[in-house]
Amino acid sequence: MTNTPDAMKDLFESSRKDLFFILGPCVLESRDMALQTAESLAGMAASLDVNIVFKSSFDKANRSSLDGFRGPGMEKGLEWLQEIKKRTGLPVITDIHAPQQADEAAGVADVIQIPALLCRQTDLILAAAATGKIVNIKKGQFMAPWDMAGVVDKAASRNPGIWLTERGTTFGYNNLVVDFKSIAIMSGLGFPVILDATHSVQLPGGLKTASGGQREFVPVLARAGVAAGAHGIFMEVHPRPEMALCDGPNSWPIDETFSLLQNLLKIRDALHA
Repeated sequence: MTNTPDAMKDLFESSRKDLFFILGPCVLESRDMALQTAESLAGMAASLDVNIVFKSSFDKANRSSLDGFRGPGMEKGLEWLQEIKKRTGLPVITDIHAPQQADEAAGVADVIQIPALLCRQTDLILAAAATGKIVNIKKGQFMAPWDMAGVVDKAASRNPGIWLTERGTTFGYNNLVVDFKSIAIMSGLGFPVILDATHSVQLPGGLKTASGGQREFVPVLARAGVAAGAHGIFMEVHPRPEMALCDGPNSWPIDETFSLLQNLLKIRDALHA
Protein backbone atom coordinates (compact mmCIF):
# COMPACT_ATOMS: atom_id res chain seq x y z
CA MET A 1 0.00 0.00 0.00
CA THR A 2 1.35 3.42 -0.94
CA ASN A 3 1.31 6.17 1.64
CA THR A 4 -0.80 8.63 -0.40
CA PRO A 5 -3.98 10.65 0.23
CA ASP A 6 -5.90 8.39 -2.18
CA ALA A 7 -4.70 5.28 -0.37
CA MET A 8 -5.71 6.81 2.97
CA LYS A 9 -9.15 7.62 1.59
CA ASP A 10 -9.60 4.08 0.24
CA LEU A 11 -8.55 2.54 3.55
CA PHE A 12 -10.85 4.80 5.53
CA GLU A 13 -13.85 4.28 3.26
CA SER A 14 -13.40 0.50 3.29
CA SER A 15 -13.29 0.58 7.10
CA ARG A 16 -16.81 2.02 7.09
CA LYS A 17 -18.16 -0.77 4.91
CA ASP A 18 -16.63 -4.08 5.99
CA LEU A 19 -15.02 -5.73 8.97
CA PHE A 20 -11.27 -5.18 9.13
CA PHE A 21 -8.47 -6.11 11.51
CA ILE A 22 -5.57 -4.40 13.22
CA LEU A 23 -3.04 -7.09 14.14
CA GLY A 24 0.58 -7.34 15.19
CA PRO A 25 2.97 -7.55 18.13
CA CYS A 26 2.68 -4.93 20.85
CA VAL A 27 6.18 -3.63 20.26
CA LEU A 28 8.86 -4.11 17.61
CA GLU A 29 11.09 -6.63 19.35
CA SER A 30 13.29 -7.44 16.35
CA ARG A 31 13.25 -6.82 12.61
CA ASP A 32 13.02 -10.53 11.77
CA MET A 33 10.18 -11.31 14.18
CA ALA A 34 8.16 -8.31 13.05
CA LEU A 35 8.68 -9.10 9.37
CA GLN A 36 7.82 -12.79 9.77
CA THR A 37 4.66 -11.89 11.69
CA ALA A 38 3.65 -9.36 9.05
CA GLU A 39 4.24 -11.87 6.25
CA SER A 40 1.99 -14.37 8.03
CA LEU A 41 -0.71 -11.72 8.41
CA ALA A 42 -0.40 -10.71 4.76
CA GLY A 43 -1.05 -14.32 3.80
CA MET A 44 -4.16 -14.36 5.98
CA ALA A 45 -5.40 -11.12 4.45
CA ALA A 46 -5.06 -12.56 0.95
CA SER A 47 -6.59 -15.92 1.84
CA LEU A 48 -9.57 -14.43 3.67
CA ASP A 49 -9.97 -11.39 1.38
CA VAL A 50 -10.02 -8.95 4.29
CA ASN A 51 -8.14 -5.79 5.16
CA ILE A 52 -5.45 -6.24 7.80
CA VAL A 53 -3.46 -3.31 9.15
CA PHE A 54 -0.14 -4.29 10.70
CA LYS A 55 0.33 -2.81 14.17
CA SER A 56 3.48 -2.47 16.21
CA SER A 57 5.12 0.26 18.29
CA PHE A 58 8.61 1.69 17.90
CA ASP A 59 8.43 2.87 21.51
CA LYS A 60 6.17 1.95 24.40
CA ALA A 61 6.54 4.99 26.64
CA ASN A 62 3.87 3.97 29.17
CA ARG A 63 5.56 0.94 30.72
CA SER A 64 4.70 -0.21 34.23
CA SER A 65 8.37 -0.34 35.24
CA LEU A 66 11.48 1.65 34.39
CA ASP A 67 13.01 -1.66 33.32
CA GLY A 68 10.18 -2.55 30.90
CA PHE A 69 11.20 -3.12 27.28
CA ARG A 70 10.27 -0.09 25.18
CA GLY A 71 11.33 -1.00 21.64
CA PRO A 72 14.04 -0.06 19.14
CA GLY A 73 13.28 3.66 19.11
CA MET A 74 11.78 5.84 16.44
CA GLU A 75 14.49 5.83 13.77
CA LYS A 76 15.11 2.10 13.63
CA GLY A 77 11.45 1.27 14.29
CA LEU A 78 10.22 3.34 11.38
CA GLU A 79 12.85 1.74 9.14
CA TRP A 80 11.47 -1.70 10.06
CA LEU A 81 7.88 -0.59 9.49
CA GLN A 82 8.81 0.84 6.09
CA GLU A 83 10.38 -2.47 5.11
CA ILE A 84 7.30 -4.35 6.32
CA LYS A 85 5.07 -2.17 4.14
CA LYS A 86 7.30 -2.69 1.12
CA ARG A 87 7.64 -6.45 1.59
CA THR A 88 4.04 -7.30 2.50
CA GLY A 89 1.88 -4.53 1.07
CA LEU A 90 0.08 -4.18 4.41
CA PRO A 91 -0.74 -0.69 5.70
CA VAL A 92 0.86 -0.03 9.07
CA ILE A 93 -0.23 1.68 12.26
CA THR A 94 2.02 2.84 15.08
CA ASP A 95 1.46 5.02 18.11
CA ILE A 96 3.05 8.31 19.09
CA HIS A 97 3.45 9.82 22.52
CA ALA A 98 4.49 13.41 21.77
CA PRO A 99 3.37 16.00 19.17
CA GLN A 100 6.88 16.29 17.70
CA GLN A 101 6.76 12.61 16.68
CA ALA A 102 3.73 13.04 14.44
CA ASP A 103 5.27 14.21 11.17
CA GLU A 104 8.14 11.75 11.22
CA ALA A 105 5.85 8.82 12.03
CA ALA A 106 3.47 9.92 9.28
CA GLY A 107 6.27 9.58 6.75
CA VAL A 108 5.86 5.82 7.12
CA ALA A 109 2.64 5.02 8.97
CA ASP A 110 -0.73 4.93 7.22
CA VAL A 111 -2.50 5.31 10.56
CA ILE A 112 -1.30 7.23 13.61
CA GLN A 113 -2.50 5.85 16.92
CA ILE A 114 -3.16 7.85 20.08
CA PRO A 115 -2.67 5.67 23.19
CA ALA A 116 -5.62 5.41 25.56
CA LEU A 117 -3.80 7.11 28.41
CA LEU A 118 -3.11 10.13 26.17
CA CYS A 119 -6.49 10.49 24.47
CA ARG A 120 -7.20 13.85 26.14
CA GLN A 121 -3.87 15.42 25.13
CA THR A 122 -5.02 18.19 22.81
CA ASP A 123 -1.66 19.04 21.24
CA LEU A 124 -0.93 15.37 20.54
CA ILE A 125 -4.29 14.82 18.86
CA LEU A 126 -4.03 17.98 16.77
CA ALA A 127 -0.51 17.11 15.63
CA ALA A 128 -1.56 13.59 14.61
CA ALA A 129 -4.64 14.86 12.77
CA ALA A 130 -2.65 17.54 10.96
CA THR A 131 -0.56 14.86 9.22
CA GLY A 132 -3.56 13.93 7.06
CA LYS A 133 -3.24 10.28 8.04
CA ILE A 134 -6.05 8.28 9.63
CA VAL A 135 -5.93 8.80 13.38
CA ASN A 136 -6.94 5.91 15.62
CA ILE A 137 -7.83 7.26 19.05
CA LYS A 138 -8.12 4.71 21.84
CA LYS A 139 -10.74 5.55 24.43
CA GLY A 140 -9.16 6.09 27.80
CA GLN A 141 -9.80 3.45 30.45
CA PHE A 142 -11.02 6.32 32.61
CA MET A 143 -13.55 7.75 30.14
CA ALA A 144 -17.20 7.14 29.35
CA PRO A 145 -17.89 6.52 25.65
CA TRP A 146 -19.93 9.71 25.29
CA ASP A 147 -16.97 11.70 26.62
CA MET A 148 -15.13 10.86 23.40
CA ALA A 149 -17.26 13.48 21.63
CA GLY A 150 -14.87 16.19 22.78
CA VAL A 151 -11.88 14.17 21.62
CA VAL A 152 -13.49 13.66 18.21
CA ASP A 153 -14.15 17.40 17.91
CA LYS A 154 -10.45 18.09 18.42
CA ALA A 155 -9.30 15.63 15.76
CA ALA A 156 -12.07 16.45 13.27
CA SER A 157 -11.10 20.12 13.37
CA ARG A 158 -7.99 19.08 11.40
CA ASN A 159 -8.89 15.77 9.78
CA PRO A 160 -12.11 13.78 9.12
CA GLY A 161 -10.26 10.45 9.00
CA ILE A 162 -10.86 9.17 12.53
CA TRP A 163 -11.15 5.73 14.06
CA LEU A 164 -12.18 5.19 17.69
CA THR A 165 -11.15 2.15 19.71
CA GLU A 166 -12.85 0.66 22.74
CA ARG A 167 -10.30 -1.07 24.97
CA GLY A 168 -12.09 -1.56 28.25
CA THR A 169 -12.87 0.61 31.25
CA THR A 170 -11.24 0.51 34.66
CA PHE A 171 -13.25 -1.77 36.93
CA GLY A 172 -11.74 -1.55 40.37
CA TYR A 173 -8.03 -2.18 40.83
CA ASN A 174 -6.02 -4.07 38.18
CA ASN A 175 -9.06 -4.99 36.11
CA LEU A 176 -10.94 -3.84 33.03
CA VAL A 177 -14.44 -4.50 31.73
CA VAL A 178 -15.95 -3.88 28.30
CA ASP A 179 -19.36 -2.24 28.08
CA PHE A 180 -20.49 -3.28 24.61
CA LYS A 181 -22.95 -0.39 24.50
CA SER A 182 -19.82 1.70 23.99
CA ILE A 183 -19.55 0.46 20.40
CA ALA A 184 -23.01 1.77 19.52
CA ILE A 185 -22.53 4.99 21.48
CA MET A 186 -19.22 5.86 19.84
CA SER A 187 -20.51 4.80 16.41
CA GLY A 188 -23.10 7.50 16.92
CA LEU A 189 -20.29 10.04 16.72
CA GLY A 190 -20.04 9.22 13.01
CA PHE A 191 -16.76 7.32 12.77
CA PRO A 192 -15.73 3.64 12.60
CA VAL A 193 -15.33 1.96 15.97
CA ILE A 194 -12.85 -0.80 16.74
CA LEU A 195 -12.92 -3.29 19.60
CA ASP A 196 -9.50 -4.00 21.08
CA ALA A 197 -9.94 -7.59 22.19
CA THR A 198 -6.46 -8.02 23.68
CA HIS A 199 -5.93 -4.87 25.76
CA SER A 200 -9.44 -5.37 27.09
CA VAL A 201 -8.36 -8.59 28.81
CA GLN A 202 -5.33 -6.89 30.32
CA LEU A 203 -4.91 -6.73 34.09
CA PRO A 204 -3.17 -3.33 34.39
CA GLY A 205 -0.28 -3.54 36.82
CA GLY A 206 -1.48 -7.01 37.78
CA LEU A 207 2.06 -8.40 37.93
CA LYS A 208 3.25 -5.44 40.03
CA THR A 209 6.07 -4.44 37.65
CA ALA A 210 4.09 -5.33 34.52
CA SER A 211 0.53 -5.86 33.38
CA GLY A 212 -1.04 -9.28 33.49
CA GLY A 213 -3.76 -10.60 31.24
CA GLN A 214 -6.39 -13.24 30.59
CA ARG A 215 -5.63 -14.37 27.05
CA GLU A 216 -8.28 -17.09 27.13
CA PHE A 217 -11.01 -14.46 26.91
CA VAL A 218 -9.71 -12.78 23.74
CA PRO A 219 -11.97 -14.83 21.41
CA VAL A 220 -14.98 -14.16 23.65
CA LEU A 221 -14.55 -10.39 23.41
CA ALA A 222 -13.65 -10.45 19.72
CA ARG A 223 -16.78 -12.44 18.85
CA ALA A 224 -18.95 -10.18 21.00
CA GLY A 225 -17.40 -7.10 19.40
CA VAL A 226 -18.30 -8.23 15.89
CA ALA A 227 -21.82 -9.17 17.01
CA ALA A 228 -22.21 -5.76 18.67
CA GLY A 229 -21.41 -3.98 15.41
CA ALA A 230 -17.72 -3.10 15.67
CA HIS A 231 -16.25 -2.00 12.34
CA GLY A 232 -12.88 -3.51 13.21
CA ILE A 233 -11.16 -5.83 15.66
CA PHE A 234 -7.76 -5.01 17.15
CA MET A 235 -5.60 -7.82 18.52
CA GLU A 236 -1.98 -7.97 19.53
CA VAL A 237 -0.62 -11.21 18.07
CA HIS A 238 2.77 -12.79 18.67
CA PRO A 239 4.62 -15.96 17.59
CA ARG A 240 5.27 -16.87 21.24
CA PRO A 241 3.16 -14.78 23.60
CA GLU A 242 4.74 -16.39 26.66
CA MET A 243 8.09 -14.95 25.51
CA ALA A 244 6.83 -11.54 24.38
CA LEU A 245 8.75 -8.55 25.73
CA CYS A 246 5.55 -6.51 26.11
CA ASP A 247 1.91 -7.47 26.80
CA GLY A 248 2.54 -11.19 26.46
CA PRO A 249 -0.22 -12.29 28.88
CA ASN A 250 -2.90 -10.62 26.77
CA SER A 251 -1.42 -11.32 23.31
CA TRP A 252 -2.96 -13.93 21.00
CA PRO A 253 -0.80 -16.65 19.37
CA ILE A 254 -0.17 -16.05 15.68
CA ASP A 255 -0.67 -19.74 14.89
CA GLU A 256 -4.23 -19.54 16.26
CA THR A 257 -5.09 -16.28 14.54
CA PHE A 258 -6.29 -17.55 11.16
CA SER A 259 -8.97 -19.79 12.66
CA LEU A 260 -10.16 -16.98 14.94
CA LEU A 261 -10.44 -14.60 12.00
CA GLN A 262 -12.44 -17.21 10.10
CA ASN A 263 -14.82 -17.47 13.05
CA LEU A 264 -15.22 -13.69 13.28
CA LEU A 265 -15.97 -13.44 9.56
CA LYS A 266 -18.69 -16.08 9.93
CA ILE A 267 -20.32 -13.87 12.56
CA ARG A 268 -20.04 -10.91 10.20
CA ASP A 269 -21.67 -12.91 7.42
CA ALA A 270 -24.48 -14.09 9.73
CA LEU A 271 -25.23 -10.48 10.66
CA HIS A 272 -25.63 -9.56 7.00
CA ALA A 273 -27.52 -12.69 5.91
